[in-house]
Amino acid sequence: MIDVASAKINSFAPVAAQTDFVQPSEEAVFILTSGQLHEIITQAIEKAIQPLQDEVRDLKTTVARQREMIAALQATQDTHADNQLIQLRLINDLREAKKGPGKTEISRADKIEKYLSSRADHRATFETLKGHLGVDKDLLNDAIKTLMNSSPGRYGITRSPGDKRKRTLIMLPK
Repeated sequence: MIDVASAKINSFAPVAAQTDFVQPSEEAVFILTSGQLHEIITQAIEKAIQPLQDEVRDLKTTVARQREMIAALQATQDTHADNQLIQLRLINDLREAKKGPGKTEISRADKIEKYLSSRADHRATFETLKGHLGVDKDLLNDAIKTLMNSSPGRYGITRSPGDKRKRTLIMLPK
């Protein structure tokens, strides 16, 4: 009779309170060796860090490419710097060579001197000299500068009395 009563009581009790009920977690017991547990943990960790390892590999590849690009850019920059230095040296050499009058300026200065000597008043406007030599204003100024430097005190420049914009080169008496 006690068994029957116990069965009836257990039928009304909650599942956890029944005497013949075993919890599912208590039902299955696993026994693992330390090697098996180590293997399971190692696989779980490898699976978890695999995306990070892939990302690190990609980043290393990107950094290597960028280093190659930087090295190439530095080489290009060095080449440009060398070329600029060569250009500056050439420009400086040309300036040094240009310091003295050239054959053309000396020839033009001689033509101006002969032209002024042939004129009775020994003077000529810059416009007249430009037409005589067939040069522009800058080349005429270079020729006059050469002429005046070769014979200091022998030539002078005056402004025309009627038009202050017009200049006249005068050969002064010796």
